[in-house]
Amino acid sequence: LFRSKAKRSQEKKEDEIQAIATMMEKQAQIVVKTREVSEEDKRRKAAVLAQYANITDEEDEEDDEKGAAATAGIPLEKSFFKNTNLEDVMNARKQEKDTLREEAQKKKEQDKLQREKDKLVKQERKEKEKKRTQKGERKR
Repeated sequence: LFRSKAKRSQEKKEDEIQAIATMMEKQAQIVVKTREVSEEDKRRKAAVLAQYANITDEEDEEDDEKGAAATAGIPLEKSFFKNTNLEDVMNARKQEKDTLREEAQKKKEQDKLQREKDKLVKQERKEKEKKRTQKGERKR
């Protein structure tokens, strides 16, 4: 009885090992197909890689000459497409600054007008008080 249990557990282990071995063999047989790259694709890839190599070289030179602010953009003739993200962000910031400047100017003008109105009201009060005191003096 004890031997048969041990034999069965041994057979189970062997079956598991065999199953694992067959799975590993199947995986080893699976081969990833290599994609055939056309000559045109190879040229495009080489051009893109060369473009980025040129850009990084030129950026390094610009950094040496002008500092970190020199790397704001890539010249249009060196790229296949134009990256407008930087321009969009700069335009948005400029527009925001302009609107804030205009709002500040409007507020300044409104404050100036309000001061003038307050000054006129104060002056009118003084004149009314002066007239009232003059009437009071006349009655005496």
